[in-house]
Amino acid sequence: MSKFLWQFLKIAPVVTGSSLLLANLAAAVPNPDAENTFPGSSEMLQQIDSYSSEGIDSSLGQSVQGASKFRDVRPTDWAFQALDDLIKRYDCLVGYPDGSFRGNRPLTRYEFAAGLNACLNQIERLIASSGSGFATKEDLETLRRLMQEFEAELATLGTRVDNLEARTAFLEDHQFSTTTKLRPEVIFAANEMFNDPGELYDTNRDGIRERRFTDTGNATFVNRIRFNFDTSFTGKDRLRVRLEAGNAGTYSLLSSSGVTREGRYGFESNSDNSVFVNDLWYSFPILNDRGKVMVGTSGLDLDDVFNPISPFESSGTGSISRFGRFSPIYRVGQGAGISAEVALNDWVSIAGTYLASEASNPSPGAGLLGGDHVAAGQLTLTPFDKRLTIGLTYANAYASNGMGWAIGSRPANFNVRGNPFFGTGTAPVVSNNYGVQAIFNLTDKIFVGGWAGYTAARAINTGDGDIWYWNSYVGVDDFGLAGSRLGLMFGMEPKLVGSSPNIGTLNVAGLGNNLGNRADRDTSYHVEAFYRIPVNKYITITPGLIWITAPGMNSLNPDLWLGTVRTTFSF
Repeated sequence: MSKFLWQFLKIAPVVTGSSLLLANLAAAVPNPDAENTFPGSSEMLQQIDSYSSEGIDSSLGQSVQGASKFRDVRPTDWAFQALDDLIKRYDCLVGYPDGSFRGNRPLTRYEFAAGLNACLNQIERLIASSGSGFATKEDLETLRRLMQEFEAELATLGTRVDNLEARTAFLEDHQFSTTTKLRPEVIFAANEMFNDPGELYDTNRDGIRERRFTDTGNATFVNRIRFNFDTSFTGKDRLRVRLEAGNAGTYSLLSSSGVTREGRYGFESNSDNSVFVNDLWYSFPILNDRGKVMVGTSGLDLDDVFNPISPFESSGTGSISRFGRFSPIYRVGQGAGISAEVALNDWVSIAGTYLASEASNPSPGAGLLGGDHVAAGQLTLTPFDKRLTIGLTYANAYASNGMGWAIGSRPANFNVRGNPFFGTGTAPVVSNNYGVQAIFNLTDKIFVGGWAGYTAARAINTGDGDIWYWNSYVGVDDFGLAGSRLGLMFGMEPKLVGSSPNIGTLNVAGLGNNLGNRADRDTSYHVEAFYRIPVNKYITITPGLIWITAPGMNSLNPDLWLGTVRTTFSF
């Protein structure tokens, strides 16, 4: 125990930080009717001269020190009071973005110049529409002097506005899309299975531990990258295109030819970092937003079209295990298809779907209707002011190669050979799947929940099998740190509890060679703990530990311990 914990503490992800520099310019907001241009001060002075043909006493205000002598313009300064009088008479300044004028505090010279420019534009517009007699000679002279005192600031503001307009035009010309948002997610994970590579396992169900797996006991550093392109044409619809690449594979001990499928990581994706299309679907609202329809050609899963009723669903920020993310019933089928969901009232909704994994293949025994497919429905209830959520799910599935959920014991995946003694072909499996899922919010920060399910599987022309699974969990938000989440769970991954006599020991992969073995001999338990730590808005770090007792539903096998430190970048 101390050995693997010490190794686990040594695992640390590489966390890449970034910083952003923000600059803001404080300025008063002009009247919406006023123009947003900054004419040159000399041009404005000529316009003022044209409005007043009579001379004004040039000694006006000469006893007052020029505003250009001050760094700030204070409410007691002549310039401040003069502009305040103009604002009151000509209503030429609305205020700041929060609606306040803030006339009781000093202004920087640029703030003052912005307000002055707004008044100049407004008075010019009023004179143009009402005639030169609209403004008094005294006001025109006041404007002349203010223009002279703040000539440099007005010119600078004009240049800044021109630069901002040019930069805005450049961004508009080079923006990615007006309808599409790019939402990438990058995972770095340091993983390790802490079991000794020299340990032996019973893989044939013959009571003898005969096989070693050498890829345990070594730490790995893996990645998964997703680029989600979300496009909306109406503001309520969504076209999702997801590109994915990764190198996070599965330990040979947990592969389809190993000891068990239990304990796999939830973020596994091994394409040798080759990019592929993972999701391609379109959703839109119906019935005045009371319902939603989804149509997809690739990557639609039952947890996409139904509410999986799990707070740990996300592979990037949720449970660290494949089993812990959501109920296995949502893994019995995927591919292309259509789904619809309708809210009957505030706390009852229904949903249905049909998905086919070989929809693009025109060969016999494939296609939209002839190949692997699933038809499923779900009733979702949210009573008690939505503090409780319950899901009742049914799925009828046809698969040419077992159950396909890649979790639980090997026999529970029900890969059944069509001929028990000869050949390697796999019998197609038809299954009826029943599941119940629930979550209850005890407080705003503490929740409990879980799921249970039963599958009646039939290998065509071969035999039947009964599969059970269940899980329970508790979660605590803001545990010791704002934005954090602690997750604890205890459950049993899918287990073959029985099969028909004619299934034959040699039919089901994983049951071994002893005649009479028609079920998993023991019970394994899945124990998991993880703690999601928010570094900032874009980065989370999640250390976690998985403990599998009696792996492969076989008490002869030593317990499995798997750890990870998952770092997720979302931006």
